[in-house]
Amino acid sequence: MIITTFIIRKICIYKERIMKKEVLFHVVHKVPSGDGPYVRAKYAQIVQKEPKAAIVWFWKAINGGDRVDSALKDMAIVMKQLDRSEEAIEAINSFRCLCSKQAQESLDNVLLDLFKKCGKVDEQIALLKQKLSQIYQGQVFNGKPSKTARSHGKKFQVSVRQETARILGNLGWAYTQKGNFMAAEVVYKKAQIIDADSNKACNLIHCLIRQARYDEARNILENVWRGNYAGSEDPKTRNRVEELLVELDSRQPPPFLQNLQGLNLDDDFMNGLEHLINEWAPPKSRRLPIFEEISTFKDQLAY
Repeated sequence: MIITTFIIRKICIYKERIMKKEVLFHVVHKVPSGDGPYVRAKYAQIVQKEPKAAIVWFWKAINGGDRVDSALKDMAIVMKQLDRSEEAIEAINSFRCLCSKQAQESLDNVLLDLFKKCGKVDEQIALLKQKLSQIYQGQVFNGKPSKTARSHGKKFQVSVRQETARILGNLGWAYTQKGNFMAAEVVYKKAQIIDADSNKACNLIHCLIRQARYDEARNILENVWRGNYAGSEDPKTRNRVEELLVELDSRQPPPFLQNLQGLNLDDDFMNGLEHLINEWAPPKSRRLPIFEEISTFKDQLAY
């Protein structure tokens, strides 16, 4: 009897040690616990460093209904790392219907990165406008004023206002890639009203230089140099300011502008954006002079 009790205690101690080791393993390697296909995929991705094997297990997780939200997103990210972005885009578009409503925003963000990677600027612009429309309609963050985000292992709060400015900044960048500097200018200015920073200011300067509006560009450039925007003291920002200054000094105003693309901003999009600005901007800054020009002459611009 005493021997049996001793053996049982030893077995219990042994099981406890195994469980502690398993818990410690999952914590150290940041992989979920369990033995399903999604866990095996994460193990292959993070521990074994075998992305191709991870993709196979992610597919099994998606087809088997095992943590589909995370499996689809993580698989697309791994595919992007393997230069299989086109395949990742097709996978998200085909299987996002299996994911929860809460997962759609994260999938959109992954799609935006994939579009950028593939040079699909038109698709990027369309998705960014869609995300802005969702903000106008109060559909982001599940109706809450902020959400918890994660970057480099750290958690932080992001407000709807900050998210709007971020999306506008991305939209401005996309218009810049299309060579539509007038539309990019408008979007960057709206983003600056909502949540100004030095990065968007530098992008706005670039747009103004490309439109030969050197005095306006120089004025904003001086404000960045003087530290009037968040992030102005960052070394990368200082380097970019110097590059923009060299570009600005090297250019001469042309007698007239040719082949300037139109705004290509639809009425619903502009009205929704204007509504947000009216809510968030200070009374004296709610409507920019450039927006008055857009309202008057938008129909005359070529799309």
